Amino acid sequence: MSVTRRQFIATAGAGLLLPACAVPTGSTPARVLRASVSRQQLVPPEYPQTEVWTYDSRVPGPLLRARQGDLLRVVLANALPQATTVHWHGIRLPNAMDGVPHLTQKPVAPGGEFLYAFVLPDAGTYWYHPHERSHEQVARGLYGALIVDEAQPPEVDRDETWVLSDWRLDKGATEVADYDSNRFDLTHGGRIGNTVTVNGRFTPVGGEFAVRSGERIRLRLINAATARIFRLKFDGHSPQVIALDGHPVAPHAMGAGVALGPGMRADLMLDCMGKPGERFVVADTFYPRELRVMELVYRDEAPLRGKPSAAPLTLPPNPLSEPDPARAQRQDIRFEGGAMGGLREAEFEGRRLGIQQLVREHGIAWTVNGVARREHDHRPMLTLKLGSHQLWTLHNDTAWHHPIHIHGIAFRILSRNGKPAPLREWADTALLAPRERVEIAFVADNPGDWMFHCHVLAHQQGGMMASVRIQ
Repeated sequence: MSVTRRQFIATAGAGLLLPACAVPTGSTPARVLRASVSRQQLVPPEYPQTEVWTYDSRVPGPLLRARQGDLLRVVLANALPQATTVHWHGIRLPNAMDGVPHLTQKPVAPGGEFLYAFVLPDAGTYWYHPHERSHEQVARGLYGALIVDEAQPPEVDRDETWVLSDWRLDKGATEVADYDSNRFDLTHGGRIGNTVTVNGRFTPVGGEFAVRSGERIRLRLINAATARIFRLKFDGHSPQVIALDGHPVAPHAMGAGVALGPGMRADLMLDCMGKPGERFVVADTFYPRELRVMELVYRDEAPLRGKPSAAPLTLPPNPLSEPDPARAQRQDIRFEGGAMGGLREAEFEGRRLGIQQLVREHGIAWTVNGVARREHDHRPMLTLKLGSHQLWTLHNDTAWHHPIHIHGIAFRILSRNGKPAPLREWADTALLAPRERVEIAFVADNPGDWMFHCHVLAHQQGGMMASVRIQ
């Protein structure tokens, strides 16, 4: 969609901030999160509103906020025409609360409800979304941010969240409903949309984020897209990365940007040292064609301070069990399939089938260790001893990027293609480039059956998923 700056400017400043909703704790009533079909003005007003699927009638859903150690209590009320669940992405929670249909709970039927209740062990930036037909339901708009504050949050002037996503809209601003029929999406890079939004608003032309000279902003980035990878560049600014996937890292310059695959998050410290009235573009540089995502606009106010804040950037660590690679059980996990991948056949429901037949007859194009699974085939691929140390080598033997997400745990990223990872960051989602090999390590300290899968959701639906049992 092409729009002029004049056409969009009327809506640019509004709707970019997420309203926060405090989470009841203790014995107080649970917060109700209602999933329903709604309409929202995703794009400028000369286009009609788009039918979307929402939590509490808006995209993204309400920003849920609590403090580390709090009890989260949320009732999902399903007013959708499909069954659904809520998965709390990145949270190390009890298995029964993980929101994976047919694995940790029954899907919540239309008109039904389900209570999610669990303690939040880790501070950081997380998000929530369905795991029932997620390739469709997330694409339609079902997602929201979950912020878990530290006991002593860092000193900032503002704490803001950008939920990044995209949409595949036709000329009438209607979502193109080819979720199950698009073989190109299935076999290539997934469902890449033609309209990028930040907090539910179209921002590439005229989208403005107002700042004050001298202020320090903690900016939380969440990639809620089903396939698009974002790598943001802040012209005229030098953000410091302070957390990835919710967990603290040694503060460091963002440089050319952090590649965020679907499901991934980054926390930035942004010192706004421009002059009143100045404007700076925030662009996505991951794909060959640079895309304008936002514009930082300095308000015509006296600077808050004349130099960057001297407050510490380092966040307190989360209480994670440190893996010991020297005594870890080793596993090789190999991801194959897709266009230009070289995979000829795979095991599927106990049979060996050619990849062309799998694509044509079953909508399957991807495998984990040679096996392709339907979305709700949860027979465990591995059984791990509770408390064991694990070192997995993830092999991307395909021509496409894959953000590999593991439920219920956090893992260290140790190396990429044999070279030590400089940050050794904690993560729940590892972005694997084509033909890349990534080593991760973790302690299997959360019992239950846990899903792991590619967070390009067309790939997950198309076979790149499995589950692991910790007992």
